[in-house]
Amino acid sequence: MGRTDVSCPPCDVGGPKFPEVRLSRFEALRGRLRRAYESGRQSARARRSDPEHAPGESGVATPSSPGPAAPPAATVVGAEPPAVMHATTSSRDDTEVPHALRIAAAWSWRLIVVGIVTWALLQIIGTIRIVIIPLTVALLLSALLAPAVGWLLRARFPRSLATGVVLVGGLAAVVGTLTLVVNEFIQGVPELSEKTSQGVRQIQNWLKTGPLHLSDSQLNNYIDEAQKWVDENTKTFTSGALNTAATLAEVLTGTILVLFATFFFLRDGNKIWRFLVRLLPVKARWKVDDAGRASWATLGAYVRATVLVAFIDAVGIGIFLVIFDIPFAFPLAALVFLGAFIPIVGATLSGVVAVLVALVDSGPVTALIILGAVIGVQQVEGHVLQPLIMGRAVAIHPLAVIIGIAAGVVLAGIAGALVAVPLIAVLNTAVRRLAARTVPDTPPDAVVVAAQAP
Repeated sequence: MGRTDVSCPPCDVGGPKFPEVRLSRFEALRGRLRRAYESGRQSARARRSDPEHAPGESGVATPSSPGPAAPPAATVVGAEPPAVMHATTSSRDDTEVPHALRIAAAWSWRLIVVGIVTWALLQIIGTIRIVIIPLTVALLLSALLAPAVGWLLRARFPRSLATGVVLVGGLAAVVGTLTLVVNEFIQGVPELSEKTSQGVRQIQNWLKTGPLHLSDSQLNNYIDEAQKWVDENTKTFTSGALNTAATLAEVLTGTILVLFATFFFLRDGNKIWRFLVRLLPVKARWKVDDAGRASWATLGAYVRATVLVAFIDAVGIGIFLVIFDIPFAFPLAALVFLGAFIPIVGATLSGVVAVLVALVDSGPVTALIILGAVIGVQQVEGHVLQPLIMGRAVAIHPLAVIIGIAAGVVLAGIAGALVAVPLIAVLNTAVRRLAARTVPDTPPDAVVVAAQAP
């Protein structure tokens, strides 16, 4: 192949002489192609950077410039008008559905999914209720006894010893109270049975000879209907408790689980909570930890306030029972104390039992006085004790309380009624904390590593 002689221009003038470079024709062609390619790239860059140059002016369709647009008034014969696509639509078929219907459908299937998940959770809880109910009771007891453990820890007691002392002391108090109640009840049952029979006969005579003038057949029908109603509602109300305590083995298992769970909740509750929080993503840990600790504080405040209110209710009604010499004064006061753990309705129902005992034992006048005492104590509880002792930390609307108790009775019987209100209080606090936009405080034991300045 021949060669092309290329001489450096300065060599032809009077400047310094450079060595002569000889290039083959192929190398010269490749150089010209490269220069043409670079020139084309530079012109394309200049054309794109020119603001006055509109895309598509050249009339050539490119990915960035599909080609010359039709005039605004131009109409293409036989073509369908373009469909207006909404931001929420993913296909042209969705544009035929009204926007409101699309939103309703989106909400509907999401609610269906939430309902299915909730139903599945309830089924799981119902299957393992023999474990869930003791753990719930253990949490309530832990919230009640936690301050006592804290006092002993501040007194330099070892943690395990402090927990054991508080748990044994609480268990001894419960067993002693139950022993007194059972002994007094056993001693007074024969006398109360006799007076109950006399009272029932007096009521029957009054219904026959009084203003109602009921016949024996009408009276028997009413008694049968009342007995049937009581049996049906008693079965519904106590279904959860009867199913849970179906056998002695289940009762013993639940009791042992409550004792062990309460002990470990009191001793290692903080460690257990930290372990659970560490299972969450890092960004959510502080928020969940803040909500959980606030919920635990709410639960403790609720349980302690409920115990105090229940004690005041029991003492108030018990004083009237002692003054009027009503039998079973202490057991009835204990029943009022236990019933007060179900807000609004619990103490009222237990007070009705005291009124019935007073009616059978001492007549209608004394029963009316006891009824007035029960109503007065309930008014003091609702308007003074609840707002003063509970405070805003666990303030729940009465409608929410009633709905929660009703739902708890339907789902789990007496146990559901007991845990419904504290569960609502805890969820209320947790949701408020999680929904708050404020950043939670840094835990006191958190280790913050600062980045070094560049």
